[in-house]
Amino acid sequence: MDCRELEQFLYEHIPLSKAIGIQVQESNTERVVLSAPLNPNINHHSTVFGGSASAVAILAAWALLYIRLRQEGLHNRLVIQKNTMVYERPIADRFVASSTVGDPSAWQKFQEMFRRKHRARISITVTLQCNGERVAEMNGDFVALADPVS
Repeated sequence: MDCRELEQFLYEHIPLSKAIGIQVQESNTERVVLSAPLNPNINHHSTVFGGSASAVAILAAWALLYIRLRQEGLHNRLVIQKNTMVYERPIADRFVASSTVGDPSAWQKFQEMFRRKHRARISITVTLQCNGERVAEMNGDFVALADPVS
C-alpha cells in the first residue's frame, strides 16, 4: 500500500486522521511514518496537545500492522488494547511518528498465534520527532481478531 493509498484509507475510515492533518510520509511493511502539523493540534501553550500526539502515534502503529496483516492475507479487526505515552519535551512544530516492528520474532509469534487461535496480540513502539529531535515515545499493545470474509 503506497503513501497516497494509505492516506486516503485513513481519511475515509478514520476521519480524525484528516481533521488533525495527518500526512503519510512512508508506507511499507517495514515502517510507517506519519506527520501532522501544529495548527490543528495546538493547545493553550502553543504546543501540540498530548492527545493529538498520542492519536498520531497510535495511527502510525495501527497502519503498520494493517499493512502487514493485509499483505499476509490475514482478515482481521485490528484494535488497540492499551498504550503508554512518554512525553520528553514540548512539541512546538510539525511532528513525525515512526513505527516499526522492532523484533522480527515477535511478528512471527503474532502471526502463528493469529493463524492458530484467530486472535493475537503484539506490542509496537512509535517514536515521535519534531525538527529532528526525539520528543515522545508510545508503546502500544494491539490485538487482531479474526474477521471472516463473506
